Amino acid sequence: MALEKEKRQQTEKEIDYEKVVQSSSFKQFMQDKKKFIIPWTIFFLVFYFLLPILTSYTTFLNTPAIGDISWVWLFAFAQFVMTWVLCIVYVKKANSFDKQADEILEKMQEGGDDK
Repeated sequence: MALEKEKRQQTEKEIDYEKVVQSSSFKQFMQDKKKFIIPWTIFFLVFYFLLPILTSYTTFLNTPAIGDISWVWLFAFAQFVMTWVLCIVYVKKANSFDKQADEILEKMQEGGDDK
């Protein structure tokens, strides 16, 4: 653990982060992150706020779906499922982002300045 921390501190000293930010690989990395994060965030917010909006202004969700279970209960349960699924998807995608960021830092550490 201490060896890893020492290695990371040594790496941070050698990297010029201003060059990293200006590199084309970092700009592509940030575009990739935005292409992933923004649509999923919009989806989450719409899906999350749709329940209170629909229950406030419509009566559709109050109709029975399966026996005595109404659509509002299914929608509310779907929100829990959606939250867990989004968390799993994000964790997997974040791992790939971490690998991509490490590759960029390694490239910069080796002197690869691709503007």
